[in-house]
Amino acid sequence: MPEPKTTWPHAPTHQISQSGTYFVTGATYEKVHHFRGAKRLRVLQRGLLTVAEKFGWQLEAWAVFSNHYHFVAHSPAAAGDATSLNPMLSILHVKLAGWVNKLDNTTERKVWFNYWETRLTHQRSYLARLNYVHQNAVKHGLVPVACQYPWCSAAWFERTASPAMVKSIYRFKTDKVSLADEFETDADW
Repeated sequence: MPEPKTTWPHAPTHQISQSGTYFVTGATYEKVHHFRGAKRLRVLQRGLLTVAEKFGWQLEAWAVFSNHYHFVAHSPAAAGDATSLNPMLSILHVKLAGWVNKLDNTTERKVWFNYWETRLTHQRSYLARLNYVHQNAVKHGLVPVACQYPWCSAAWFERTASPAMVKSIYRFKTDKVSLADEFETDADW
């Protein structure tokens, strides 16, 4: 008797049944650099900040690039779960795909692949990922100092947090943070 076929999902299973703090990565389809250049990165960042506010997600750190983004955020305080993440990112992806396709005079091109989320349940993991997101432009070789990259939260974090908090977060090692972040970024920002 033949073995039953294993079904392989084409997208990650989203584990968002609990409220909490999440680390999220979104990626363009085939890692294409649809958001190359300052204008596109500005729209991507503004879109992310706008939908997060609209859906009640409290962003702690974010970084957007020509073909992916990362953020750390708390799910809405009043909700008992994080299920609003899916509709929030669906709206973000649909609106941005429509905008960038119109800009490129391309109809119905697939722009976004999917997103991955991890619920952060340990303080050290949370703090390391905050630092990871703030420092991501440095990791990708785009700037020597995180606060110089205008499409991330590092400069905002350094302005609004206490110097002790900034120093504490930036001390967390990120080399052992296990993430899917094998993206080639574009230096045109």
